[in-house]
Order: sequence, then C-alpha cells, then structure tokens
Amino acid sequence: MNVVEIEKVTKTFGRITAVDELSLNVPKGCIYGFIGPNGSGKTTTLRMIMNIFYPDSGTIRTFGEEMKGTSTDRIGYLPEERGMYKKMKVRDLLKFYGELKSGHKVDKDVDYWLERLELSDWAAKKIETLSKGMGQKVQFISTIVARPELIILDEPFTGLDPVNVEVIKDAVLDLRTKGSTVIFSTHDMNVAEKMCDFIFMIFKGQKVLDGTLASIQETYGSDTLRIRTEGGRSALDKLKGVDRITDFGKLQELRIRAGFDHQEVMRQIMSRTQVYSFELATPTLYDIFLRIAGPEAKEHVDA
Repeated sequence: MNVVEIEKVTKTFGRITAVDELSLNVPKGCIYGFIGPNGSGKTTTLRMIMNIFYPDSGTIRTFGEEMKGTSTDRIGYLPEERGMYKKMKVRDLLKFYGELKSGHKVDKDVDYWLERLELSDWAAKKIETLSKGMGQKVQFISTIVARPELIILDEPFTGLDPVNVEVIKDAVLDLRTKGSTVIFSTHDMNVAEKMCDFIFMIFKGQKVLDGTLASIQETYGSDTLRIRTEGGRSALDKLKGVDRITDFGKLQELRIRAGFDHQEVMRQIMSRTQVYSFELATPTLYDIFLRIAGPEAKEHVDA
C-alpha cells in the first residue's frame, strides 16, 4: 500500500514552475528521503501533500484518498520555518498540540518524549527560554506526540549539533519500526544514505532520481576510485582516464572515464606515489547529487 501517491502534479507561482509533472509513490512503513538543491521544489511538494498549497493540475492522494480541505489529523508535519507559542511552557504546549491533533489526553506520551529527548528538566520552562537546539527538539515532539501515521519532516536536522542529530535520527528510526511512514527532506547526503529506504531527488521542479540507494547507484556503475596515497591530491594531477577528482583531504575520489581501465589508472598512480588504500566503488549519493545539480552539470549544459 502507498501512503502517498502523487500523479502528474504541477504547481506554479506566477511565471515560475516550482513543480513540473511530478509523479511518485511513498510506500507504507518506509523512510522516504527528499533531496535537491535550494529552490528545487522540495518544500512546495511537501506543502501540497499537507494541502497548504493546492496543485494547479494532477492529483495527490494520502491513505488512498484525496484530502478534503485541511483534514490532516493522521499526518504530523514539521515545517522548515519553525514556530511555537513562546510564552507557553514546554509541557503545556506539547499537551495542547497533541490533544488538538488526537482528540484525547497525551500526558504519558508527552512525558515519554520529554525524557527520551532529555528535556524533562525544561518541561516547566517557557519556550522563549530554550536554546535553538532545544526548541527544535520540542517542535519535533509536537509533530509526533499524537502518534500520526504519516510524519513529514522538512529539514529536521538543520542547526542541530551531532549529538542531537543522533537523538532525532534514532527517534525517527524507532517511529518507522513502530509503523509510521516518514517523509523527510535533507541537505545531508550522509543522513539520506544511512536512513532512507527510498530516495527521491527533485531538480528544477522535476524528478531526477527515485528509488533505493542501491538501484540509484547501479545506474551509474562502479566508476569511482577511492584512494589514499602518500602524495595526496597533488600526486593525482593529469591522470589519463580520470574525468574528475573530488578531494576530501586524507583521501580522494577519482571518477574513471567510461570504458577506461581502472587498473591503468592505478598503474599511473603507483608510478608517482605510495598507495596506502584504494577501493573501486559506486558513487556516493553526494557525488551523484553534484553530477546532477553541481557546477559540473552547469558546465555540461553550457557546453
């Protein structure tokens, strides 16, 4: 069963086409990642699923039906632009949101999530006293405390330190295990690679990737040589058969030209410097993202 079905949806704002003939399906019980550069149409798509925006054409179905008005009680939504009642106390705010959404008492759920996200000591404090990271965790709780079947998170990790990223990530994985379907947008390709069952990329309003990470990588083949050498980046200039080098400091990723023998590339490198480690692999999601939306893609179009 698909929790969300989008069929040939287009949304424009004046002369700008934000989403162009978009179709995708989000299966029940998965984590579905939205990626894409700023202005690509991610947030517009999420807002259309929520009925905040209406498509100009096409259809959007959630739980098998087109939503009427703003009836979204089965959906929890964390928008990119955070906003809470600053004068309310943390526990009171979470109870307010949870009971408004679910129609029943949520005291136990509020206390559970406050403890799990290490906010129990702040339960009686006003929202305005919280740090940015604490505020983001409170808003995350407000999104999921009513136990929604579908959870939509727009950039949930932005501004969080690594410890709190792990806290929220573990909570999202647990929600999926308990049966919720999660859609989230992110600019962090590492998070998308590790967490998502399916990955969707939108670029200039159009779908350019959609599938599992493995299926996406397979379409590009094993054209990436990850290597660590004594000479580092400076030892890899002007190698025959290498289209691009991405430097990560202690290691480099070399994209091997289609049809060129990677062993010949290795022979060239070994004649220049000592090789500590190497691996022939499929490209990372980060590299695929850059191929589609980075400066290299623009250079290709301009050429």
